[in-house]
Amino acid sequence: MADESAVRAQAEAVRRLKQDKADPDEIAKEVAKLLEMKAQLGGDEGKHKFVLKTPKGTRDYSPKQMAIRERVFNAIITCFKRHGAEVIDTPVFELKETLTGKYGEDSKLIYDLKDQGGELLSLRYDLTVPFARYLAMNKITNIKRYHIAKVYRRDNPAMTRGRYREFYQCDFDIAGQFDPMIPDAECLKIVHEILSDLQLGDFLIKVNDRRILDGMFAVCGVPDSKFRTICSSVDKLDKMPWEEVKSEMVGEKGLSPEAADHIGEYVQLHGGLDLIERLLQDPKLSQNKLAKEGLGDMKLLFEYLTLFGITGQISFDLSLARGLDYYTGVIFEAVLLQQENDHVEEPVSVGSVAGGGRYDGLVGMFDPKGRKVPCVGVSIGIERIFSILEQRVEASEEKIRTTETQVLVASAQKKLLEERLKLISELWNAGIKAEVLYKKNPKLLNQLQYCEDTGIPLVAIVGEQELKDGVVKLRVVATREEVNVRRENLVEEIRMRTSQP
Repeated sequence: MADESAVRAQAEAVRRLKQDKADPDEIAKEVAKLLEMKAQLGGDEGKHKFVLKTPKGTRDYSPKQMAIRERVFNAIITCFKRHGAEVIDTPVFELKETLTGKYGEDSKLIYDLKDQGGELLSLRYDLTVPFARYLAMNKITNIKRYHIAKVYRRDNPAMTRGRYREFYQCDFDIAGQFDPMIPDAECLKIVHEILSDLQLGDFLIKVNDRRILDGMFAVCGVPDSKFRTICSSVDKLDKMPWEEVKSEMVGEKGLSPEAADHIGEYVQLHGGLDLIERLLQDPKLSQNKLAKEGLGDMKLLFEYLTLFGITGQISFDLSLARGLDYYTGVIFEAVLLQQENDHVEEPVSVGSVAGGGRYDGLVGMFDPKGRKVPCVGVSIGIERIFSILEQRVEASEEKIRTTETQVLVASAQKKLLEERLKLISELWNAGIKAEVLYKKNPKLLNQLQYCEDTGIPLVAIVGEQELKDGVVKLRVVATREEVNVRRENLVEEIRMRTSQP
């Protein structure tokens, strides 16, 4: 058992080592010994020192950050509702078997929970698989829904680029048997509306189809068993040059160099209706049933997108693969091109901000009779969007209000606390957002300063004379203009002066 003098001697030894700039390993060893001695000592010396940090890949949100986040959520929810979506929620953890085998190579990123007595559970990895489970469990064959909630991935995230281990997803999905490509086109319209509304700068929505990819792999000589693994290599083309992707296919995944070269000819193509027409005439692809089906639907999709007037931001891109196993038809991904900003020299390196596609087989995996419910959906990458907006606010030094208070109830003289409390109660009861300082006799200057600091637009001042006259003095903080308002008209006056245009 270490005594206090031994602890002091050890502390002195550590200090000396640090002074002499000794070997870091040696210092670390002696520091560990010191901590152990302190722990043995008990009492204050041995108190456990908390490490005050959030876990890796997570973050806190300050009121200012939450205000920006609320803005983004509101824009997204408004859009989802404009398109007639209902809202659902599901548990944050699912049975492990529900999630197993749905995510291809990404399955290793699922957080498994310790056995809590009987059920093996995992934290949800996305909102799509829980949605499919929900449909199958409740025998729902037709729904248009949105779901905004946190998901969890055991990734090694680059937090600067808006990637985390715990993050929000905003999903919109249409489930049900409908005519081809109409719901799919609406999903792309929604992505276009949200990204335009948030004014994130120039964006491009890349579109492809799993059937075109699979058809392309078949005609290029990729064996069936390698489709999915080659698919996840193609998916890296937005991050790696073709040569590196090719060497992964050949070196790690055992594909023949000839097949890889054939794939290379196709995956570097992108365009619009003209490219679709060209591929429909392609001697190899047009012979493949899957690819032909996919190209036919892609042509239809582009016709609908033309009617929506959004083809300027949409590109049919054969390199788009989206690594998830459950996609069966159209797939798409929205990327921001470059950051148009005057304030920041460095463009914000943020890639994909939305993605989605058609997954007609997922619900059938959960249904005991294998009944399929066709689905198409989109997920908005809220964290990345949030990263950009946050950096933009920082750069522009825009003042963000973190409360919605319309009026501060103040007094200019002493002994008016009761009157302030009476008045604020009237305002609260009338649905006005109001605050009062928690002091008996606050100075008027301090009350006005509080409004300046927090962005409260109005001050309702009660004073002895005003009470006698049955009025309240209403002061506009920005212009310092003051008007006397009859007490019974105050609520109306505040509403009028703070209503949003």
